[in-house]
Amino acid sequence: MMRGAVSAAALVAWVALGSTVQAATLIHAGRVIDGVSARASVKQTIVVEQGRIVAVEAGYREAQVGDQLIDLREATVMPGLMDMHVHITSEYSRSSELDRFKKNAADVALDGAMFAERTLQAGFTTVRDLGDSFTASLALRNAINTGKLPGPRIFAAGKSIATTGGHADPTNGWAQHLGGQNVGPREGVIDGADEAAQAVRQRYKDGSDVIKITATGGVLSIAKNGLNPQFTEEEIRAVVTTARDYGFTVAAHAHGAEGMKRAVRAGVDSIEHGTFMDEETMRLMRERGTHYVPTITAGQWVFDRSQEDGFFPQVVQPKAAMVGPQIQSTFAKAYRAGVKIMFGTDTGVSAHGDNGREFVLMVEAGMPAMEAIQSATIVPARFLDIEDRLGSVQRGKLADLIAVPGDPLTDISLMRQVNFVMKDGVVYRHP
Repeated sequence: MMRGAVSAAALVAWVALGSTVQAATLIHAGRVIDGVSARASVKQTIVVEQGRIVAVEAGYREAQVGDQLIDLREATVMPGLMDMHVHITSEYSRSSELDRFKKNAADVALDGAMFAERTLQAGFTTVRDLGDSFTASLALRNAINTGKLPGPRIFAAGKSIATTGGHADPTNGWAQHLGGQNVGPREGVIDGADEAAQAVRQRYKDGSDVIKITATGGVLSIAKNGLNPQFTEEEIRAVVTTARDYGFTVAAHAHGAEGMKRAVRAGVDSIEHGTFMDEETMRLMRERGTHYVPTITAGQWVFDRSQEDGFFPQVVQPKAAMVGPQIQSTFAKAYRAGVKIMFGTDTGVSAHGDNGREFVLMVEAGMPAMEAIQSATIVPARFLDIEDRLGSVQRGKLADLIAVPGDPLTDISLMRQVNFVMKDGVVYRHP
């Protein structure tokens, strides 16, 4: 009697255990760029179980009964890509200025859901969103994280922080009777160190992951100057000091050299765009380990649109024509100077889903293809402090994997032809 009871219990335990065992997914990869090695490996099997990479083996392992086999023997597999500068809930167009007065929070959020899926389909499984409206990127991040929507994991700034009239002042160009004078730290507009600290604390309350400031003028803001410094160094230092208390990194939009120098000296973690970066700025960035996110794609895009009559408001057109062509040459100088570079596109200015164009422009400017790919994989993973789970094709990492046909180390344009996407072990795109 006792023996029968034990056997039944053992059987129940065995059935319960068996019901939780999941078959492996085997990926046969013709080439693997693992994100850390200087060269690609050939003829590899990547084994995925329960959303993680459990093995990377030489040769093609034979599938067992129940295994899922994904044949990418004609492709190059690499880690899911990371774009460190996007605006995932918007996309610039001729109607963008009018849209600011027509779109409600729900409209922006729904746009973001569409753009997020496009971004994921392009092979970008992680992005850093550096400024939005209505903090829609935070809601989108949460919906993606809980599996309600497909999209990349998002590290979001929420509302950028500007000074009065600065590049991210949301009421630039408004008539006074529309309430353009009644904004402050809550809306991301500050003047002085105390308000700077208050704005950071508001971003913490909102649920932001990172802080974004606009240290200089910008191209697309309805304001004349795109280069002038717009924060004092004391104000930036107050942002950075407060951000450290709350565990934030700080990204600084900057086109002009003086604004960049103030930001770097004050301790920001990354410079975005960096259009007119000079040698002194590069030296400061090397000394302090400040990363540079070039966004060449956005520069090219705004220059191209500046040649179209009436595409931009009159105050924006000359800034777009001047700033756009400069970014790629600045990137080339910064790369040769040894500045730390991370991949970023400013997509949302240009079209979502074409993020891979940045690889072509980086290589065109002199960065080797492997380094360009690493700037979108292991480099941002280390910066975001997620290297323990993302950024490389290695045992124990989350199964964020993408593939392109052929060999992108010999033809970097293939990075615009992603035909396989896996995030957390789930396949979202298959050739």
